[in-house]
Amino acid sequence: MRDVIRQLPGSKIREVANAGLGRSDVLAFWFGEGDEATPDFIREAAVASLARGETFYSHNLGLPELREALAAYVGALHRPVGFDRIAVTSSGVNALMIAMQALTGAGDEVVAVVPVWPNLTAQPAILGAEVKRVSLRPQAGVWRLDLDELLAAVTPRTRVLLINAPNNPTGWTLDRGEQAAILAHCRCTGTWIVADEVYERLYFGAADRGDMPGRSCAPSFLDLAKPDDRVLVAHSFSKSFLMTGWRLGWLVLPAALLDAVGKLIEFNTSCAPVFVQRAGLAAVRGADTLVPGLVEHLRRCRDTLLPALQALHGVEVALPAAGMYAFFRVAGEADSLAFAKRLVTQAGLGLAPGVAFGPEAEGWLRWCYASRDPVRLTQGVERLRDALRL
Repeated sequence: MRDVIRQLPGSKIREVANAGLGRSDVLAFWFGEGDEATPDFIREAAVASLARGETFYSHNLGLPELREALAAYVGALHRPVGFDRIAVTSSGVNALMIAMQALTGAGDEVVAVVPVWPNLTAQPAILGAEVKRVSLRPQAGVWRLDLDELLAAVTPRTRVLLINAPNNPTGWTLDRGEQAAILAHCRCTGTWIVADEVYERLYFGAADRGDMPGRSCAPSFLDLAKPDDRVLVAHSFSKSFLMTGWRLGWLVLPAALLDAVGKLIEFNTSCAPVFVQRAGLAAVRGADTLVPGLVEHLRRCRDTLLPALQALHGVEVALPAAGMYAFFRVAGEADSLAFAKRLVTQAGLGLAPGVAFGPEAEGWLRWCYASRDPVRLTQGVERLRDALRL
């Protein structure tokens, strides 16, 4: 076995979940998914596809009708995007891995903004690339980017800049000025931008200002990039469409890369299952009905949990502008893994340890507030309060 594979750390979130295994009384908020099933109209599209016997291979790049629908969906949110810039993948993480395979190899330098979902930094490392980390920094619970530090880290030697914004776990979101500066700099250095924007629709900025546009989303590199810019954007059906278990995603990329990405999909998974793509097509066509209501529900969940956490003595947390996570720390609790395990075993509260997202997040905890019933969030805070009194 290669050393880099042997040295990959196991999931610390799973480690915490295993500590609560078999306990029915645990309130679990550790994984990055809600507790609401995929809507009926999406599931019914998959059932109908199976009933038609659509159990065979499809095009490597995805069903043409799904690619057309995704091009229209992305174009309505951002700038117009052609069919020849869309590749359907078997999940968002598969989209990111294919992007890494297309762009990086042994000895290449990848700069990543951290803390971040660990899969993102593991992927280039698996391929033999050197990952250079530029950390966000917390100020009164708000995680911020030092733009000058990031631009200084990205040089002509940097093959890929990897950015997840809106960010998992911190909720940090790039603003338009930062995106413009990053894009201009990467054009000068010849660096590819791989942007993980799977949380772009789970954005509360407009609602927080009192606006309620039906197609609200976080700032995207697709708002600024030209069709042939060195920008790949990864998306997933998991979060905005309540489809975590379906494993379906897509890439928006320069048309010149499409054939190469098609080859890589062939060598990885051949294609996404047709019945899953039919479900994705129904989701995209129903996005204007589904997504705004989901975002409003998540905003209510956020606005239930965050004030309750802020009221606890010793807790540092800020209101996230996007995503589905509260990221917080408790004074005196420096070992997030040990603390998370203690909360499971002693309080029946399941949270993700910050160290799972890199050493930069040690001492912090992530709480997924995507809950069908916000009362569960209140109950969770009560358990945390009781645990802090012990």
